[in-house]
Amino acid sequence: MAIIINLDVMLAKRKMKSKELAEIIGITTANISILKSGKAKAIRFSTLESICKALECQPADILEYSESE
Repeated sequence: MAIIINLDVMLAKRKMKSKELAEIIGITTANISILKSGKAKAIRFSTLESICKALECQPADILEYSESE
């Protein structure tokens, strides 16, 4: 996939666990896992906004485009 998800990197930078993020933004840890693995087909803007708010980051810190993938 040409879109790379760097959610695990941001979680590590913020010293936050997936379970904690899931509780803060109100989604399941399974959905966080799907996002982290890159297997998600889509993400709602409201979910992306909640993640960015919780991690104090920008969408570009989480999503990256790469032609080589």
